[in-house]
Amino acid sequence: MLLELLKSGAFGIIEGITEWLPISSTGHLILAEEFIKFNGVSEGFWSMFQVVIQFGAILAVVLLYFKNIWPFTKNKEKAIKKQGILSFFNKDIMNLWGKILVGCIPAAIIGLLFDEVFEALFYNPVCIAIALIVFGIAFIVIENWNKKRKANLKETNNEITYKDAFIIGIFQLLAAIFPGTSRSGATIIGGLLIGLSRPNAAEFTFYLAIPTMLGASLLKLVKFGFAFTSLEIAILLVGMIVSFLVSVAIIKFLMNYIKKHNFKIFGYYRIILGIIVLTYFFLR
Repeated sequence: MLLELLKSGAFGIIEGITEWLPISSTGHLILAEEFIKFNGVSEGFWSMFQVVIQFGAILAVVLLYFKNIWPFTKNKEKAIKKQGILSFFNKDIMNLWGKILVGCIPAAIIGLLFDEVFEALFYNPVCIAIALIVFGIAFIVIENWNKKRKANLKETNNEITYKDAFIIGIFQLLAAIFPGTSRSGATIIGGLLIGLSRPNAAEFTFYLAIPTMLGASLLKLVKFGFAFTSLEIAILLVGMIVSFLVSVAIIKFLMNYIKKHNFKIFGYYRIILGIIVLTYFFLR
């Protein structure tokens, strides 16, 4: 059992790092599974595990950005007496949640309808490698293009429009279809293309992850059926806890990093990793 928990911890570290860096968590988990395999778990557990483990990463966003996403005002009773029930909510934060939900629409609709189809068609090493390379090139090209743009970028969530949110949601859909694309990578690229600053694009990506990843986790749990053995419960809990702790550190690192640097380094990493993956599986 200890060995299986250590494996779960390793997957938790991979999830915590790769969920927020734009290098694809699902892609890395699928590739890691080629070398680290669970023993003594039921059929279908892995498919569920690699999604539900993301719940720990979600909690890291909630912890770090709680003040930015908690929609209820202080002194609720006084506010309601003076201004009515609507004063119970912070208007700016409710507006932000409206944009988040709009951004989730494309992936929610298409993902629910075709989740199993996409998994059967594209969840394989070759597709992952191609997605890594293509979006790695995209990061480099977009960052070079951004150098020529004017500096009037959208720096705050309030400047993001509902149209912007929907466009970013379409990019998120690409990650739902093609593993290796990276949900954070796709949405950040979408944000950069429509004029968001790097910190703003990254932050909105974090917020967008909350309903997206929570919904995906619940869907996988329902499909799995909650029929866990004690070992499977332990593996899942360890993976989520480790991914939470690692995610807290990685989110802080990324937000500090992009204040002074661009995303090119992640583009180069993706290209190199994609080439290594293709080479490995062709020569295997």
